[in-house]
Amino acid sequence: MSYFENFLKANQAYVELHGDLHLSIKPKTKVAIVTCMDSRLHVAPALGLALGDAHILRNAGGRVTEDMIRSLVISQQQMGTREIVVLHHTDCGAQTFNNEDFQEHLKCELGVDVSGQDFLPFQDIDESVREDMKLLRECPLIPDDVIISGAVYDVDTGSMREIY
Repeated sequence: MSYFENFLKANQAYVELHGDLHLSIKPKTKVAIVTCMDSRLHVAPALGLALGDAHILRNAGGRVTEDMIRSLVISQQQMGTREIVVLHHTDCGAQTFNNEDFQEHLKCELGVDVSGQDFLPFQDIDESVREDMKLLRECPLIPDDVIISGAVYDVDTGSMREIY
């Protein structure tokens, strides 16, 4: 039995609390948050967000990738967001490997050569936030008037620290 069956049961209880909200498709705060998929990072309550407040975009490491930019452009041009927050976190799995070793691991485990693939690992968390903020600021698809901020979330304390 998969855990999905538990999700279905939990969702029945959620539906009773949810009600018919009829929220706008456009996020109320006009903010998009780029963050990690890490299960210890519960973004909405950590930032005081309610349902419908912000777009929360997640991937491994919370890195700004081509697909993340695609989502941000849609968020801005179709949904009206005007601010982006890059939110990385302490003790990130993307800090536990490097491309070369991981590529070799995948070749051994899966028999697939991914030698050209960048999995975007990093060592310095502050620098990773700065790199991603710079990518966004330099991206021609992100208008110059969009506010771009960055922070590091501490998974042990729940606190957030701004990165400049």
